[in-house]
Amino acid sequence: MYKKLCMYLILFIILGLFSACVLQNKPMTSIELLGEIENGFVNIAAQTKPAIVGIVVEHTERRLNKWGSGFFFREDGYIMTNDHIVHGGKRFQIKTLDGSTLDAKLVGTDIITDVAVLKVDSENKFPILPLADSGKVRVGQFAIAIGNPFQLDYTVTTGVVSGKSRNVFGGMPIIRYQNFIQTDAWINTGSSGGPLLNIYGEVIGINALIRKVENTPGPVRAGAGFAIPSNLANIIGGKLIANGKIIRGYLGISMQEVARGIRVERVLLGTPADKAGLQWRDIIYEYNGTKVKDTLDFQMLIAESTVGKESVIKVLRRGQEKTLRVTIVEMPPERAGLPFEDDSVSWNLLGLSVRKLEKGDYERYTYLTDNDRGVIVERVKENAPGFNAKIPRGALIIAINEKKITDVQTLEALIQQNQKEEKELILEVKSSHGTEKLTLQLKK
Repeated sequence: MYKKLCMYLILFIILGLFSACVLQNKPMTSIELLGEIENGFVNIAAQTKPAIVGIVVEHTERRLNKWGSGFFFREDGYIMTNDHIVHGGKRFQIKTLDGSTLDAKLVGTDIITDVAVLKVDSENKFPILPLADSGKVRVGQFAIAIGNPFQLDYTVTTGVVSGKSRNVFGGMPIIRYQNFIQTDAWINTGSSGGPLLNIYGEVIGINALIRKVENTPGPVRAGAGFAIPSNLANIIGGKLIANGKIIRGYLGISMQEVARGIRVERVLLGTPADKAGLQWRDIIYEYNGTKVKDTLDFQMLIAESTVGKESVIKVLRRGQEKTLRVTIVEMPPERAGLPFEDDSVSWNLLGLSVRKLEKGDYERYTYLTDNDRGVIVERVKENAPGFNAKIPRGALIIAINEKKITDVQTLEALIQQNQKEEKELILEVKSSHGTEKLTLQLKK
């Protein structure tokens, strides 16, 4: 009898504990569930706002200022934003959550990906937004956009990721890499450059643009929003911080996707494609062992190719397979949509635009070593002395008339000196052709 009482007592206690657990873990009501979701969005906005900034870009007197958004992604003051916000600006200021206004300098900008980096100099550490792996973004997941549309500080909009790998520009003459994340979270003028966040407060993209619904009147846009994936932004941002610009490879064709690969629609005269023997209607199906199917991917294969290194292209020409070898050069500024202005002596007299030798050049130009010194040829003017002497873009000018070149100022001074003495110039240059001495005749 005693044993039975003990068993009943234990069973009663277990049932009581079970009932308590069930009562404590009862299913949420619809209102409670919505409240938790709402609190989640509120908390994300609160925790991320300190790292988000408004950007004021001052232009010349003839142009109005621009406003945009950005965010700190490094504690030492580096800010991620869009190229189209800062492009052409002369002075940059940022406004933080506490109302402070700070001067910023432009570190670098890349029109092809629409990514730019600003820097605020300060001994203090800044709050940052971590960059998520955008490769793991899923269509349908929540997305939160924060920015400053119409100068309305810290506007928060929510939605979902509507799509991935979007291309929205079509046949623009400027080569742009497009792999946008699409969202229905509202983005507008001023919101560009701000972060597109996941539910953990991590950046999955940089808000870039919104596609306007046809016939929508006025400045209000109510179409699909597009953001630059965080993985791409992270790579470009790192390169801009390291080198101040992005060095890309260039082939020199226009193309069209076809079933078997990429069809060559045009070969530009004097480009690597022309020198390699690519022809109109060739179908490119393989590049350095990688199958070619998509124009976007092929553009990036070329862009990321090492300048000065020989690459292998396989084509179908009238049904026959052919293997061609091409030496990729650096993309000309005009092809990258970059403005070109040069009033230097070297440009005016020789048709050569030059710049200092930079750290990243040793990685991009395979013919250079750490021991090389000189200046890099950025651009060559057609029918000028430098062009007639066949000095290629990317060549390193080592010496002029046996005098070593250490920087751009030395080069300019030697050119001016020889101009007055009306002498010819013998340039020692190093390129993919090796080291050679080339003679340039100065105009009298």
